[in-house]
Amino acid sequence: MTAANIRKKFVAFFSDRQHQVVPSASLIPGNDPSVLLTTAGMQQFKPYLLGQADPLSAFGNRRLTSVQRCFRTSDIDSVGDATHLTFFEMLGNFSIGDYSKQGAIDLAWECLTKTFKLPKHKLWATVFSGDQAAGKDIQAIKLWQRHLPDQRISDFGRSDNWWGPPGTTGPCGPSSEIHYQRRDEACERGQHCRPNCACGRFVEIWNLVFMEYFQDEAGRCTELPTKNVDTGMGLERLAMVLQKVPTVFETDLFAPILDAAAAAGASPAEESDIERARRLRIVADHLKGAVFLLVDGVRFSNKDQGYVLRRVFRRALDQLPYPLAAYPPIVAAVVAVYAETYPFVQQQRQAINQEMQREAEGFVHLIETTMQRVTSGRHRDAVDQPMKRRLTADQVFQLRATHGISLERLRREGFEFDLAAVQKKIQEHRAISRAGAVAKFGGHGLGGYALDASKLSPEQAAQVTRLHTATHLLHQALRTVLGAHVRQQGSDINSERLRFDFSHPTMLSSEQIRQVEDLVNQQIQRDLRVSWKEVPLSEALESGALSFFRERYPDRVRVYSVGDFSKEICGGPHVEHTLEIGQFSITSEKSSAAGTRRIKAVVVA
Repeated sequence: MTAANIRKKFVAFFSDRQHQVVPSASLIPGNDPSVLLTTAGMQQFKPYLLGQADPLSAFGNRRLTSVQRCFRTSDIDSVGDATHLTFFEMLGNFSIGDYSKQGAIDLAWECLTKTFKLPKHKLWATVFSGDQAAGKDIQAIKLWQRHLPDQRISDFGRSDNWWGPPGTTGPCGPSSEIHYQRRDEACERGQHCRPNCACGRFVEIWNLVFMEYFQDEAGRCTELPTKNVDTGMGLERLAMVLQKVPTVFETDLFAPILDAAAAAGASPAEESDIERARRLRIVADHLKGAVFLLVDGVRFSNKDQGYVLRRVFRRALDQLPYPLAAYPPIVAAVVAVYAETYPFVQQQRQAINQEMQREAEGFVHLIETTMQRVTSGRHRDAVDQPMKRRLTADQVFQLRATHGISLERLRREGFEFDLAAVQKKIQEHRAISRAGAVAKFGGHGLGGYALDASKLSPEQAAQVTRLHTATHLLHQALRTVLGAHVRQQGSDINSERLRFDFSHPTMLSSEQIRQVEDLVNQQIQRDLRVSWKEVPLSEALESGALSFFRERYPDRVRVYSVGDFSKEICGGPHVEHTLEIGQFSITSEKSSAAGTRRIKAVVVA
């Protein structure tokens, strides 16, 4: 079954069952400032799922379905394996106050076994195993028992089978994943092998999220009067299963693109088949993602979405020995694959080519001139003429960190270097890179990318670190003075000041500002120890750690504690003791949006 037919059959199935078909939203989110790009099918429906807007007014229906274009950088390091991608399409159905758990499970089962005719004995389900906040999902187990034998129903904890809330409070609930058994033989775990085993025997194809609880500040869950359903199934993974191929890159969504990449991507003599396959998969995935970012209006830059576009495009070019000549046929293959489904891709082909050509020429020129400057030698024209040059760790690091030139390309270009020394240099620079991420994203990062980290000096990085730790103190101080309703809405830090947005309905009085400021400085003078530990996300949430960007958190997170004063999930750099922060001073307090206030503050060491 072709991918085009999969899309049509999925949409028709839910349309026939009274779901309103909603077109894919842009990759640039229109209503969710918490993320740079659209990462899930539910994103455009978030206001309705969270009860902030009425779906009847917008769509005339409480049942919705879509095929959503998505882009994620969280799995970028895994791209090249069997299933991980940056750009993908998410098939989804949504119930906003209509059917709940039984409807979601029965519809998914019918869709998979009748419409797509997947063999029933190959399907497994996982459910939530329960914890202190919410019990085991017995209802889901009973509903699945009507379709599956007990041995093919597994239960897992929060990190696998729970969604939300999107902040410390709000709608949340258990999820049920549907896995397809790709191979009959068990792995070394034998009969204990089950979904989520690392052996690759299973592939997750559909996730059903049941938003049926409300979590309060204390972490307690109570049942919602109106329950919602949010589901997502990766088109590429379903195509892989239905087309009976070993990876998503052998499906008709990728095979022509990969063929074009193989024809254009000459291999170094020492490259193994596995290395070549991974390199070409990265090229195919990243160029596809770049095409769709461009058609949705993203342009190459060093900021926000433009930075993501530049990074994936350059990373694709970096895999190709002759990038200027190699990438256009691959892009043409991407356009051909999606021309019928998304006509705007074909319509914008000329603009795509122009933007990519400028960026590619700039990148190649950068490689040539930078290598000449760093090595003080003439850059050769052909990569197949060996020219051994010895680079220092500093030179390699500069090429990699500042200009995006990979270690693999340097090797292909005939350069030699001490790999261990380079890796040590990378480790030494991580503190500054984390500081750069904090400066842009308040410590939550974007799939591993740290923006503008190279522009921070060690002194600036140290100041950002002090300001970031002060933000933790400010956050807790606001909750202490104003109340537990205070929630972080955004954070921006540079080497001069911190900016902190938080939920609060009214302007702060001068007395409240003084109280907050004094409380922060009191904690600084206590010289509290700042400590952290890495734990599963579920454990972090259960411990009461503040968390306001759930959709960005990985399965394991760092929980930072500032003495006995604050505890928060975070990924940014921190001082070791609060006395290092210096004197804290609030410089302004004003409205940022309806129900949101903004504080700016500085610290003086």
